[in-house]
Amino acid sequence: MSATTQLAAESPEPESKEDRLKQYLCEKASDGELYFKSKFIADEVGLSAKEIGALMVKLTECAELEVEKWSYTSATTWRVAPA
Repeated sequence: MSATTQLAAESPEPESKEDRLKQYLCEKASDGELYFKSKFIADEVGLSAKEIGALMVKLTECAELEVEKWSYTSATTWRVAPA
């Protein structure tokens, strides 16, 4: 087994952008509520703030998470909690 194959088997990367964001939010919200603005997590997730905003709308239908638009001042603040 090559090092690349072994590394991929140890820490599989989610295939889609939506799955990557969902995995990140599930980990961060595992202890309770999480409030964030897309622009502040963009680098951690490897997506643009615009991509995150579009995906968050899709994640409102997600069974694992409660996703809610919390407020809008200079950018949308999202509230995420485990379902």
